[in-house]
Amino acid sequence: MKTGLIFDLDNTIYPVNSIADNLFAELFGLLDRHAAVINAGHSETVNRIKEEMTRRPFQYIADKYELNDAIRQDMEEALQSMTYDLPMQPFEEYHRLKDIPIEKFLVTTGYPKLQYSKIRQLDIEDDFKEIFIVDPDTGSQTKKDVFAAIIEKYGYRTEELLVIGDDPASEIKAALELRIDTFLFDPNNIYPDADATHRSNKLTGVLMLLS
Repeated sequence: MKTGLIFDLDNTIYPVNSIADNLFAELFGLLDRHAAVINAGHSETVNRIKEEMTRRPFQYIADKYELNDAIRQDMEEALQSMTYDLPMQPFEEYHRLKDIPIEKFLVTTGYPKLQYSKIRQLDIEDDFKEIFIVDPDTGSQTKKDVFAAIIEKYGYRTEELLVIGDDPASEIKAALELRIDTFLFDPNNIYPDADATHRSNKLTGVLMLLS
């Protein structure tokens, strides 16, 4: 029986594309100004980075595409001070999950100021027993470390937890390494072959696992 749920934030509780135009306008402008350098190896690199930024933290993308120090600095300075202060709405299906009488945790990766602003705009702070923001710029802590800390702090057995997220390479992978069951939320069937205990294109698929 599951007694604890661990949620990711971006593209799990709300769709990033719903705020992308406003959130990423400045960042995409910075990328465009550096396009000549970034695209030196491949003409579509900037567009690929823009698309990935709606799904993954910038720090990981910068490493993947080996962005130089000047580009990283420009992007990181913008991200570190950024907040999102416009209205936001979670996925409609999330409303059915938040009222489940079970302990819930939120574990997300990114720049704390920005992540906290999104949490406030979504009005979901009170839905969780505890909220964790993993900031790769300030230490080596990972989501796997946070999951292990939750187990230790609250005395869970791994079989009592379910990690819910959209990224097979992030929270899903971390949970599986700890032998925690996972629910891959993949509404667009982007990852048909990814490892996950459970998967669905509907967030309410979680309800079937708790009944």
